[in-house]
Amino acid sequence: MRSLCVSIFLLQLIGPGLCQFPRQCATSEGLRTKECCPVWDGDGSACGALSGRGFCTEVLVSNEPHGPQYPYREIDDRELWPLAFFNRTCRCAGNYGGFNCGECKFGYYGPNCGEYRESVRRNILTLSTAEQQKFISYLNLAKNTINQDYVISTAPRAEMGQNGENPMFSDINTYDLFVWMHYYVSRDALLGGPGNVWRDIDFAHESAAFLPWHRVFLLHWENEIRKLTGDFNFTIPYWDWRDAETCEVCTDSLMGGRSSLNPNLISPASVFSSWKVICTQPEDYNRREALCDATGEGPLLRNPGNHDPNRVQRLPTSAEVEFTVGLPEYETGTMDRFANGSFRNILEGFASPLTGMIVPGQSTMHNALHIFMNGSMSSVQGSANDPIFLLHHAFIDSIYERWLRTHQPLRTTFPQTNAPIGHNDGYYMVPFLPLYRNGDYFLSNKALGYEYAYLLDPGQRFVQEVLTPYLHQAQEIWQWLLGAGILGALIAVLIVLLLIVARRKWKRNQRRKRTPSYGERQPLLQSSSEEGSSSYQTTL
Repeated sequence: MRSLCVSIFLLQLIGPGLCQFPRQCATSEGLRTKECCPVWDGDGSACGALSGRGFCTEVLVSNEPHGPQYPYREIDDRELWPLAFFNRTCRCAGNYGGFNCGECKFGYYGPNCGEYRESVRRNILTLSTAEQQKFISYLNLAKNTINQDYVISTAPRAEMGQNGENPMFSDINTYDLFVWMHYYVSRDALLGGPGNVWRDIDFAHESAAFLPWHRVFLLHWENEIRKLTGDFNFTIPYWDWRDAETCEVCTDSLMGGRSSLNPNLISPASVFSSWKVICTQPEDYNRREALCDATGEGPLLRNPGNHDPNRVQRLPTSAEVEFTVGLPEYETGTMDRFANGSFRNILEGFASPLTGMIVPGQSTMHNALHIFMNGSMSSVQGSANDPIFLLHHAFIDSIYERWLRTHQPLRTTFPQTNAPIGHNDGYYMVPFLPLYRNGDYFLSNKALGYEYAYLLDPGQRFVQEVLTPYLHQAQEIWQWLLGAGILGALIAVLIVLLLIVARRKWKRNQRRKRTPSYGERQPLLQSSSEEGSSSYQTTL
């Protein structure tokens, strides 16, 4: 608990910004001055300084040495991020955030960012039909809407001119912005010359930053969807794939079923069948010494289960997750994909969740699901093209959260030095702007404003997984229920009226029957009375 409080305090010192590249900074002037401190429209000052939201300041990068996996210096734009592009950015105060401090940091809302709110990420299989459909519609909206705040770079910084006279940036839709970011952070380093690259480099995988980086990635994606849709209650759902034997979310009502015409394609009945992928041809980019420019490269591919069974025998089990969460060491040894007994390396999928030892030629845990999908999701650089990526990484993040709560590690547990390039505690995450240090997100999601439904206590979990879906379903059909109620009431009133009319008519008929019968019988009664009197007397 003490370490959690310290982490929350440290997080207060920085404000969240969003990602590569703020449109206002992607100009010749921005590149020449190396300054990315956009004006906040609320007061007309850079970083909202006049309102005390933040200020423009020099970027101080960590000079701690990294590991031997990458032997070069000043070759790649991602080294000492973001100095190849900018050396001054906004630093937001208090709970303010965003690239110009015009937003709130994760978990905070309101005009002055003073309201803390905890959102709950839920299992996609427990969402109501309407909630599932809304999630899919949001994905498709993001895929078809140009992002208003950010652009991507389409060439290395050196090709833009010493003074930025040739800025090379491009518009991109909101969904593909994050696909491009995942490509950019994991791409090969271009060393000069066709096909001359260094492959053993990745600023978000195969070492300590894997889990914090993807945590920030999901938080930003969530934030962009909220801004795009105006739905600030939106959260990314997760897919709990423990013990699954098939792709349970691969249906036309969810993430798309298998096409009957081509098993590698998505069913035409799914909206995802029309999606085009980007950043899936790394060998071509390396040959041309170019970056992915977000041009469409063909349909989304997926053929779950038809993968190499020697590499992935099955999807991870509950027992394997429990073994992984129980490991006490976050990083060990070389702090890369060859680390034994490392929680991070086992969860990422380079070591066995049965023994903790590395398993060359096999993929476990996180990696297993990517390979199992057998398509666009199975290649690191282009894997985020498949929207199942989001469901998968949300669940991976929840396992990371379980480990943090179980072991409550100190900040010093995170590697301070000698991790592979980009993975030390003090390294800024590529390619986010403004900046996030890896170690700042080595803390519980409670400090970041979100929770997972299955990690709630039983009472809260019942509300989230049973009561909430029920109320949502009731809300979805309340118009029909109201209409049925009104119709039922009208029918009941009509029946009552008919009964009343029928009863009155029956009574009226009864009266009619009684009146003439008395008129006819009176003389007989009199006659009978006279006769009866004699008889009566006679009888007596």
